[in-house]
Amino acid sequence: MEYKETLLMPKTAFPMRGNLPNREPERQSIWNEQNIYEKVQERTKDRPLFVLHDGPPYANGDIHMGHALNKILKDFIVRYKSMSGFHAPYVPGWDTHGLPIETALTKNGKVKRKEMSVAQFRKLCEEYALKQIARQREQFMRLGVRGDWWNPYITLDKGYEAQQIKVFGDMAKKGYIYKGKKPVYWSPSSESALAEAEIEYHDKRSPSIYVAFSVKEGKDVLAGDEKIIIWTTTPWTIPANLGIAVHPDLTYVVVLVNQQKYVVAEGLLETLANEFEWEQYEVIKTMKGSQLENVVAEHPIYKRDSLVICGEHVTLDAGTGCVHTAPGHGEEDYIVGQKYGLDILCPVDDKGYMTDEAPGFEGLFYDEANKPITQKLDELGALMKLTFITHSYAHDWRTKKPVIYRATAQWFASIEQFRDQLLKAIEDVEWIPKWGETRLFNMVRDRGDWCISRQRAWGVPIPVFYGEDGEPIITDETIDHIVNLFREHGSNVWFEWDTEQLLPDGFTSSHSPNGTFTREMDIMDVWFDSGSSHQAVLEERKELDRPADLYLEGSDQYRGWFNSSLSTAVAVTGKAPYKGVLSHGFTLDGEGRKMSKSIGNVVIPNDVMKQLGADILRLWVASVDYQADVRVSDKILKQVSESYRKIRNTFRFLLGNLHDFNPNEHRVETEKLKEVDLFMLVKLNNVIKKVTESYEHYQFSTVYHTIHNFCTIELSSFYMDMAKDTLYIEHANHPSRRAIQTVMYEVLITLTKLVSPILSHTADEVWEHIPSVEEESVQLTDMPQVQAFHEVEELEKKWNQFMAIRDEVLKALEQARNEKKIGKSLTAAITLYVSGSVSELLRSIENLDKLFIVSNVTIAGELNEAPSTATTFEQLAISVEQAEGETCERCWVVSTTVGASAEHPTLCSSCAETVKTYYTKE
Repeated sequence: MEYKETLLMPKTAFPMRGNLPNREPERQSIWNEQNIYEKVQERTKDRPLFVLHDGPPYANGDIHMGHALNKILKDFIVRYKSMSGFHAPYVPGWDTHGLPIETALTKNGKVKRKEMSVAQFRKLCEEYALKQIARQREQFMRLGVRGDWWNPYITLDKGYEAQQIKVFGDMAKKGYIYKGKKPVYWSPSSESALAEAEIEYHDKRSPSIYVAFSVKEGKDVLAGDEKIIIWTTTPWTIPANLGIAVHPDLTYVVVLVNQQKYVVAEGLLETLANEFEWEQYEVIKTMKGSQLENVVAEHPIYKRDSLVICGEHVTLDAGTGCVHTAPGHGEEDYIVGQKYGLDILCPVDDKGYMTDEAPGFEGLFYDEANKPITQKLDELGALMKLTFITHSYAHDWRTKKPVIYRATAQWFASIEQFRDQLLKAIEDVEWIPKWGETRLFNMVRDRGDWCISRQRAWGVPIPVFYGEDGEPIITDETIDHIVNLFREHGSNVWFEWDTEQLLPDGFTSSHSPNGTFTREMDIMDVWFDSGSSHQAVLEERKELDRPADLYLEGSDQYRGWFNSSLSTAVAVTGKAPYKGVLSHGFTLDGEGRKMSKSIGNVVIPNDVMKQLGADILRLWVASVDYQADVRVSDKILKQVSESYRKIRNTFRFLLGNLHDFNPNEHRVETEKLKEVDLFMLVKLNNVIKKVTESYEHYQFSTVYHTIHNFCTIELSSFYMDMAKDTLYIEHANHPSRRAIQTVMYEVLITLTKLVSPILSHTADEVWEHIPSVEEESVQLTDMPQVQAFHEVEELEKKWNQFMAIRDEVLKALEQARNEKKIGKSLTAAITLYVSGSVSELLRSIENLDKLFIVSNVTIAGELNEAPSTATTFEQLAISVEQAEGETCERCWVVSTTVGASAEHPTLCSSCAETVKTYYTKE
């Protein structure tokens, strides 16, 4: 007889290998057929609302690992919330306006931009953006991210643009919008103004020059034969110099060197003496900076006046303490220049070329003008020193080319007018991590007014008309009219229709006696676009609400979307658009380097999903400390795959051993479970508690480690290993077997739910195979709740102590195996020498042989009676020997009862009785 045929071996259709690259798309097709998103929303519709507002990715190109990290984290939260008592709709969005799309279309001459109208070009931009959205949507959905993908929000939608105009109008009505000429970040490569969020810093090699300005009028402070030394790394701004700033409270000196007198800050004198290699110098006069106010110096090239002014921005960090001031090329220069009535001279055009306001240098690109300007200074005897330095310098984040400060007429949002409200709103938000609050607070505190106009074609136009006298016209009537026009026709009408068609019927203004009007042709900063989403999405869509419960983006968005959203929301509503903000770090390669195509270290989500599957990517996201920068590489993903395999094998084992279990018929009541079974339910309870708390605090790595450790330690290395004999050998309805199956069923249901937000595909696949579940998807269930058990503390204390003893027994068995005393653990018999409470503990526990997975266990005597050959630990001593008897063909236990049954001579007495009973029943 083949006795193995009588074993109740696991049977399951759940495959060993995940084969995720092929199986996940099949699973997603099932979700689509089920309309799973709609069913989840219907199930939870009467629950409290939780809104995670999606920050819109830019619609251009394939998704990268940063996208994957971001979208998967959001999906964890939304899935968890919908299973934990909330109604959690997720509306994805896209940012669609701006320079990258214009560049993508015109690159390599694909589109002849100059041969078409603005409206025609904008149509092409829109078509391109929609194609990119379709492309990215497919990739986001492949990640397993659940959302309202076929009804997203898009910043080019008519309704969105209309609401954006409303935000602009509300801000203008409160006096927060104005037009002015002042220095802004200007990108010659983009030919447009930029916001701070569009700036990134890279190293740049620049000339470093010291220039002497002769004193023209000393104002009874200086004699008039001195020279004031300034320092700059932008020689191209020297033609725009109109002043020299000193700090009113710093001490300045007149120093005599080789019969020449120079004015510098006292605190920098020693440094400058080394810089200029002054072997001998003499301080002949000392004064406060405030005394130098209104001294007049002479521009070294143009011989015009350069006024000495006082400014709090002057420091002793570098330079001379006398700061070259060009109000047309610096924010601080502009501010201090306004106090003294200095002109806003900006001799550089839109493309970065010097104008005729810089005589002698007109037509030169600003950066190329550095050399001839420096040479001119040298010719005139004003150049004191020229060197070169490499320093961090502002660059256009799209073109990666340097930007300049340049004074132009632009539209601004006056942050200054409601800065206090912004700072108060920041304090009312929950920030995770906490340093995010400090970071944004400091940014807003130090931020200048927001330049919101751009000289581009593809974007939402600034809805301003101009009268015949040049005055801007922004009224409730014009704004409401444009809102309605854009909601019906879209913003393209601004570029397609005549100005008269865009105005309300019969519109008149005192600024246009003849009824002639023009319109603004600049567009809004794209950060104004996305920053208006609280109005255009949270307020516009009935299933959402403002403020959102959570914004979740990369840490770069403190200067981007978090910032612009806060500014527009506080300006319009007086409150932040979010209750909480959670940020994540950047994705780096395995060595902690930034990913770069040139280095060849880019990990592409689509490739990972084709090779390993989306659930591996999702498990990687759950495994990392995402609030800091995270590393990813093929090696790291392979390690994650191993962890996935352990979790999957746990599910497979549980499913396989529940093939004949019907919870409605076979479930064993809790009070009838053995202690070891109840102990596992208590352990499972602890997992529920810890995992739930971790989900609540967005600590997904703790979720991952808790579940992974439970699968590998408590289940695989203990309970499932111990349970095999009972599951495979006892007859189907043996009380011990049904008790173990009851525990396993609870474990399976619980783990499937707990892991569902992370391993979304695998959890649904497992759910399909669980006996007697009613819901068609685990997504339509709720998270497990912590159960109440009696005398839990005593039970845990007892069995945790036993587990510590078991670890020592396993060490002794491993040592005996290494010494060739035994083979597999079932070939061993162990003798334990224990004292006191440990002895009482072990004697109170049944089936020690099964728990230790050996053939025989004997508790022989006191710890001090152990033979010298025993392995001694702190609590017990263990002797390991070969078990006496023969190996049972059925249970593989070594027993002296093998052969006792004439009917089954190769079985132990226990198996012989089971087989006899089993076949009798059959």
